[in-house]
Amino acid sequence: MRSKNNYLLDITIVVLSGIIASVTLSSFNSDHSTLVNYSTETTQKITDKFGFETEKYHFDSYQIEQNMYLSDVLLYEGIDFKQIVEIENNSKDIFSLRNFKAGKEFTLVRNDECESPICMIYEPDHYTYIQYFFNEKSTIQKVNKPKEVCLESASGIIEGSLWDAMISNDLSPALIDKMEDALSSAVDFYHTKKGDKFYLLFEEIYVDGKKVGVGDVLGASYEDQRGKHFAVYYENEKYGGHYDLEGHPTKSQFLRAPVKYSRISSRYNLARFHPIKKRTIPHLGTDYAAPHGTPIFAVADGFVEKASYTRNNGKYVKIKHDKTYQSQYLHMSGFAKGIKSGTKVKQGQVIGYVGKTGLATGNHVCFRFWKNGRQINHLRENFPPADPLPENELDLFFQARDDILDILYDIPEPRSISNQEVQIAE
Repeated sequence: MRSKNNYLLDITIVVLSGIIASVTLSSFNSDHSTLVNYSTETTQKITDKFGFETEKYHFDSYQIEQNMYLSDVLLYEGIDFKQIVEIENNSKDIFSLRNFKAGKEFTLVRNDECESPICMIYEPDHYTYIQYFFNEKSTIQKVNKPKEVCLESASGIIEGSLWDAMISNDLSPALIDKMEDALSSAVDFYHTKKGDKFYLLFEEIYVDGKKVGVGDVLGASYEDQRGKHFAVYYENEKYGGHYDLEGHPTKSQFLRAPVKYSRISSRYNLARFHPIKKRTIPHLGTDYAAPHGTPIFAVADGFVEKASYTRNNGKYVKIKHDKTYQSQYLHMSGFAKGIKSGTKVKQGQVIGYVGKTGLATGNHVCFRFWKNGRQINHLRENFPPADPLPENELDLFFQARDDILDILYDIPEPRSISNQEVQIAE
C-alpha cells in the first residue's frame, strides 16, 4: 500500500507548474477549490443503487421512528419471525439491528413492488452501508462506498480568533482539531492574536460526489510574533504522524489536557476548601469543566489499570503510561466502548465522557497525575520529548518534507480586512 507521501511525490510537479489553484481564507472571504484528486479508494464499483441495478429492482425507503419495532415492519413485509431472529443473531458481529437509530432511513429491495423484500439496506455513516439479505443463510455484509480523497489548501489571517476565522470560511471543526493537533507542541491555540496567519494542506473526502469529511492535515504552517511554525505529515510502514522540519514529533509525549474547549475550574491545590465536605482538603488534581458528554482523551499511550466506580470518584479510568507516569480521569458519565482493565490505549483516544458521577457539584473531569507513585501538578511538569525519527529514516523524511513545503510556500498570502479595503479604494 502506498503512503500519502508517495502521492505527494506524484503531484509535486503539477503543483509547482502552477496548474493548481489554492484557496485563500480569512474572516471575510471564502473561495474553496479542489486542488487535485491524488488517491481514490474503491472496494466495489457501484454504478447503481446499493449494488442493485435500478431497472431490475424496486426500492422502498422508510424513516426510523422513535419506539419503532423493526421486527413488526419486517413481519408486515412478509419476512417470517424465524428469519428475523437469524438476521438479528448474524448481525451482531457486523452491525446489529439494535444499532439502527431513530431519524435515519433503511431501504427494502424487492424483485417486484408487490413481492416481499429480498434485502434490507442501512447506512450507518457516509462511508459504508450494510446489506441484510433475506435468503437461506440470512447473509449480512458491510460494503465500503467508493471514496475519493482530494488535496486542498487554505490560508487565513486571524481577525478575532482562530475558530472564527476558520468557521466563517466554512472550514470544518474537524479540520480545526486536526490543525491544532498537528501544531500542538509549537503553538498555543488558546492565545492566538490578531494578525497571526495559518497555511494548510489537507485532505477532503468525497463519497457519491458529496464532501463528507476531512482526512489528514498533510502540511501546516502557523505564523505568530515568534515566527513560523511547521508540521508535516510523514507515513510509512513503521512511522506515521506529524513532525517538525527536523523530524521531531510535533506532539509531546503527553497532552496538556484530557478534554478540548474546556476551562480549568479548580487547580492542583494543597490547601483547597472542599465545596461539598466544607473543610480544607488538598486537591491533588486539576478540574476541567466541560459540557456533559464531552469526550475525554488519554493524554498518552498506555494500558488501562482500572475502569471502575467508587462513591467519591464516580466512574473513573486510571492509565499506566510507563514506569514513571500514571494518569486518572474522574467523574465520568460513562466509559468509551472497549475501555476496561488491560485495554491498550493510544494518545488522544477517547476513553470516556464528561459527567458528574461520584462526589461532584457539576460536569467536569478531575484529572490526576502520578510521577514515581506520587501525585503531582502535571501543568508544572517538564515532560521528556518524544523520540525523533532515526537517522536512517531522515533522508526519506526530508524528501517528503520538501515536497509538502513546496506546496505550502505556493499558497497565496491571506489578506486582512483592512488590506482589502485599501485595495478597493485604490
